[in-house]
Amino acid sequence: MRQYPDRRAFKRDMPVQHPLPSSPSVFLRDWRAWLPVPEDASSFDDSRIIESDTPQAANVPAMLRRRLTPLGRAICEMLDMINAGKDNLPIIHASQHGDGHRPLDMLDTIAAGDALSPTRFSLSVHNAILGIYSIAAGHHASMAALAAGGEEFEGLLHETRGYFAEGIDEVAVVLSDSPLPERYRAQAVSATVPSAIVMRLSRHEGLPIVAEPDPTREQGATRITPRHLVDWLSGGEALHTRRPALRWTITSCAHATAADTAQRDTR
Repeated sequence: MRQYPDRRAFKRDMPVQHPLPSSPSVFLRDWRAWLPVPEDASSFDDSRIIESDTPQAANVPAMLRRRLTPLGRAICEMLDMINAGKDNLPIIHASQHGDGHRPLDMLDTIAAGDALSPTRFSLSVHNAILGIYSIAAGHHASMAALAAGGEEFEGLLHETRGYFAEGIDEVAVVLSDSPLPERYRAQAVSATVPSAIVMRLSRHEGLPIVAEPDPTREQGATRITPRHLVDWLSGGEALHTRRPALRWTITSCAHATAADTAQRDTR
C-alpha cells in the first residue's frame, strides 16, 4: 500500500518545490487516443487514434459495457490496446470533471429532493470507469483517479514519478475531457466533445520525455487536453505546463534510434 505524508505537516501557503531531473525520468512506450471527428472535419492519418463516436470496448462484458458512456468505452478499449490489463500495470486517470453530466445530474436530483439510485451513484464517482475496467479485465494493480483544477496532465506526471520512485517500472496514464451540461458552462472552461488519451509510460525504455524550465510561460500556458497531447505526440510543438512552469519535449523516433545506435557503438 502506498504511504502518503501527513497533510497536517504542511501549511497552506508553503511553496511546493518541483525538482527538475537532470536526465529524462519518464519515457513513452505507447499511446492511443479517442478523438471523435465531426462529419465536417478531416480525419487523422494515424492508426493509434480512434475517431468513431461509438467505441466498441468489445473486451468488456455486455452487462458492464451497457453502463459505460462512449467516453468510458473508449478508455476501456484503449487500455486493452496498450495491454494495461494483461500486464497488470498501475493505472492513473486524470479528469477535471469526470464523466461529464453524470455527477452533475445527481446534484440536480438531490436539489429536487428525489432519491438517488445506487447504480447511478456508483457510476458517477471519479473512479467509476477504472472500477468497471478492473472488473472486466481482472486487473488487480493499483488504480487512482484524480482531478487537479485544470492541471490534470501535470498531476499525471507527478503521480507517475511517485510510482517510479517506489520502484514501479511502468504505468498506464489516462487523460480524459468531457463536456459540461450547458447550465454549468458559464462557471468553467469545458470541452465541446468528449475525448481521451492513454499513454504507457516507463522509467527505463521508450522515447525520452524531457522537461526544461520555462518561467515565462507560467501565465500563458493553457489547460492541456487530450487533443493537445495528440498534437504533441504527433510531432507538434513543445508542451507547456503552468505549475510547474516547464517546457516538455519528446525525442522523435528517428532521434532516439540514432542515439541508441551511437551508444551501442561506444561500448
